[in-house]
Amino acid sequence: MSTDEPSVPIRCSECGTETSVALSDVADALEKHNDGKHDGEEIAEVDPALKDQLADLVAEDLGLFEEA
Repeated sequence: MSTDEPSVPIRCSECGTETSVALSDVADALEKHNDGKHDGEEIAEVDPALKDQLADLVAEDLGLFEEA
């Protein structure tokens, strides 16, 4: 993993595991884990807290929190 690229935490609640992967590798890592461990079912995911934080930042950037 490049030291310049941000890492993203990935959690699997069923396996009880957590790891961090480079941002550019997130989709492949999730697919590989879920295909290999869970028959393709989307169990492993990006850390939910990070997903919520990113969603808030995007909504703020789009002006969705501004009152009309």
